Amino acid sequence: MTTSFVTTKDGVEIFFKDWGPKDAQPIVFHHGWPLSSDDWDAQMLFFISKGYRVVAHDRRGHGRSAQVNEGHDMDHYAADAAAVFEHLDLRNAVHIGHSTGGGEVARYVAKYGQQQGRVAKAILVSAVPPLMVKTAGNPDGTPIEVFDGFRNALAANRAQFFLDVASGPFYGFNREGAKVSQGVINNWWRQGMMGSAKAHYDGIKAFSETDQTEDLKVITVPTLVTQGDDDQIVPYKDAVELQAKLLKNSTLKIYRGFPHGMLTTHADAINSDLLAFIEA
Repeated sequence: MTTSFVTTKDGVEIFFKDWGPKDAQPIVFHHGWPLSSDDWDAQMLFFISKGYRVVAHDRRGHGRSAQVNEGHDMDHYAADAAAVFEHLDLRNAVHIGHSTGGGEVARYVAKYGQQQGRVAKAILVSAVPPLMVKTAGNPDGTPIEVFDGFRNALAANRAQFFLDVASGPFYGFNREGAKVSQGVINNWWRQGMMGSAKAHYDGIKAFSETDQTEDLKVITVPTLVTQGDDDQIVPYKDAVELQAKLLKNSTLKIYRGFPHGMLTTHADAINSDLLAFIEA
């Protein structure tokens, strides 16, 4: 297993992991806000065991990547991802994105991956597209005041804010009868605090206000869109249901009672479904 860095055209060092046989089909993972490639441990180990090559990177300002001042927006996220995949010359890859990473996948596939023949399939899990924030054209979106609250909480006490998110709505640990894992909470907090407060603050605008309707419309590769109906972070009716309608070649799967962080809390169920879609 190797880890390394690639330097983007604008001079940003991006950390990535590249595990498994180099001649196998690549599965590429795009993490959510404010986390890192470590959030994909359960998936990367699973797919390695199935013989795949697995690749994941830390978004700029997140994890072990450079804590730069600028470029915390979906265009730079996608360009940084493209720099990693071109460096590794990944082809026929399956791209899986969670939450903000789903937005990154949509922008990458729409702008780079399809034209270069690098993408075989895409998977959006609890993903933010087409648009999170409420606007005149998106009346069912989340009010801007909610995202302003995130920014205020992050600026006031990022460490406590991240602890509150991880121990509450992200994994559904605030639900009655939930099986709470302190290790999962601690690991979310650890990943978040590794990153840059500036990147996380700016990233709230990126994941909430980027309209990706056109990205979804131009994607032609087979795409699985999946989410839990108890997602307290990204409302599924304004996300996965609209994704399925906008994509040309989509498969929709909604999990009853699953939370936003279902890739961790329900890894066994999700992983087997991801594998089935990839091998179909």
